[in-house]
Amino acid sequence: MADTTADRRSIAALVTARRGRGKLHWTDVFTYAYLVFGVLLMFGPVVWLVLSSFKSPAGLVEFPPTLLPLGQVSVTVEGYDDPLPLFLTTLEDGTQKELAQVRRIGIVSQMVDPENPGETIRVPIDQREPIREFRLATENYVDPLQRFNFTRYLWNSVVVTTLATLVTLLINSMAAYGLSIYEFKGRNAIMLFVIGTLMIPITVILVPVYLVVTQLGMVNSLWAVILPGAATPTGVFLLRQYMLTIPRDLIEAARMDKASEWQIYWRVVMPLAMPAVAVLAIFSIMWRWNEFLWPLIVLNRSEVYTLQVGLNAFQGELDVQWHYILAMTVVTLIPVVLVFAFLQRFITTGIASSGMK
Repeated sequence: MADTTADRRSIAALVTARRGRGKLHWTDVFTYAYLVFGVLLMFGPVVWLVLSSFKSPAGLVEFPPTLLPLGQVSVTVEGYDDPLPLFLTTLEDGTQKELAQVRRIGIVSQMVDPENPGETIRVPIDQREPIREFRLATENYVDPLQRFNFTRYLWNSVVVTTLATLVTLLINSMAAYGLSIYEFKGRNAIMLFVIGTLMIPITVILVPVYLVVTQLGMVNSLWAVILPGAATPTGVFLLRQYMLTIPRDLIEAARMDKASEWQIYWRVVMPLAMPAVAVLAIFSIMWRWNEFLWPLIVLNRSEVYTLQVGLNAFQGELDVQWHYILAMTVVTLIPVVLVFAFLQRFITTGIASSGMK
């Protein structure tokens, strides 16, 4: 508890720090303005995305756009089966009155008074304004999960991300262990070759990898998404640079105690390399969760779609269901944000110790 209070005080002191004595210096104003601009630049689009995901289809296309999700107020009028939209109208004598619209014909709206529906009033459309209220369109989230099998897509993405991350961590850590702990001729050349593969565009290897996946019979299988990208040169480089900092005395002491190479790798090296492993796990989760092109190529059946491919189903030639796309985009962001929130404390330590700049 004391540590938490001290941390809060230090953060508060950092935020309220000033260069000038007793008054704001011009550098203080510039610094705070720059920080506020940076926060708006980074989190403004995310806030807009979340708020827009609760808007109705009509609210998304209206101009000028609104920040908050607003819905048209409707009233039940005697003699009409369905609720009618409510408008604030300006009549010919200049008075304003709340009327319900029955129908619109061209540039004229036929409206009635909800309290006296027997008389029809004709009002030009430029003399009326819709009466709206704050309303969350929760059906944007409920409908895809219930009607469009998005729960299945979510489960497929969780399986692919989890298994692919575990396989990536295992293969990359074993490769990094061999290139950092063992001393043999050509070790640096092999590492340069691994790093050099970063210069190969992904589009160049799409066709050869697809042919290999087809020959193995993994098309329309989640393993076709998990296995091809298991080994990453970035992961091998990050883990190798971190493992090079591990004292050799620990390795030699473990060998003198007759520990096998697997025991040294699993019980000595891996626990010490956990900060770098956590960083690689974050990168792998973000990459696998947001991957779109490769799953779109190898997955053709809807029951094996991942979330990103499932989102593409809402985009047709003549109609784009933006309200569903925005809502499910927010859903896809939640796991990545949670993982980053839990593992972000390892990023600074892992990258700083791995030698990456």
